[in-house]
Amino acid sequence: MNSDQESLSLGEAATRFLASLSPEARGASQQEVYRFVRWYGWERPLAGLTAPEVANYAERLSLSDTNYMKKLELIRAFLIYAKKEGWSKANLATQLKAKKGKTLLRSSSRRGLPQTISLTQQGYAELKAELDALKSKRLQAIDEMRSAAADKDFRENAPLEAAREQHGQIEGRIKELEGTLKSATIIDSEPKVTLKVGIGDSVTLLDLASGEELHYTIVSPREVDPTQGKISSASPIGRALIGQGQGKVVEVVAPAGKLRYQVKQVEH
Repeated sequence: MNSDQESLSLGEAATRFLASLSPEARGASQQEVYRFVRWYGWERPLAGLTAPEVANYAERLSLSDTNYMKKLELIRAFLIYAKKEGWSKANLATQLKAKKGKTLLRSSSRRGLPQTISLTQQGYAELKAELDALKSKRLQAIDEMRSAAADKDFRENAPLEAAREQHGQIEGRIKELEGTLKSATIIDSEPKVTLKVGIGDSVTLLDLASGEELHYTIVSPREVDPTQGKISSASPIGRALIGQGQGKVVEVVAPAGKLRYQVKQVEH
């Protein structure tokens, strides 16, 4: 690694990475990659980013977003590219690992307490469509288990084990979706300008440090989709925005210091 590579900032590295992508891939990755960069500081040298810090970022996401793996994949691609280009000595992408059993939703469901989940109409429809598709796939999985079980040599019946595992995953997801839809509350989707930020609202923010405009939709942790700008109400930015009105300035504490945003517009 030469001196230029050692001094390459996170912001510059992210810009170069995004420039290497196709327009479609760039559009899907830019917001999440830049958010990762802002968290540690735009001018911070990429070479100084440590493995524990990256692992902590993955942990932070796992506590607020049930679909945080989508975000990790976008950031992982950036870090893999950085290693390939020689900007980083270590492959920091390996630190972005799934954290099992630590999501906010699981912890909030302890002791059998009922959980009320707020969903947008679109989010509810998407989960319902996924449930219907899985119920159809369930029958196929059962047929595959029966076919694999026809082989009487159970000692080395890998197809049977694979079929059982797939069936178990499908059943688990079906139960999760049924529970979510049963306890879901649909948010009113009538277009209107609101005074306070809430779940389901679209928010335009002004980054007071860079002057960049950011567009987010605040959703429940089950609806998170970074490619569409949907962020969790339980994420650091989501928590800071909930209940705030247009014109307010919010602060989010990050390793780079306090990130300050002004709420420019709120729409429901």
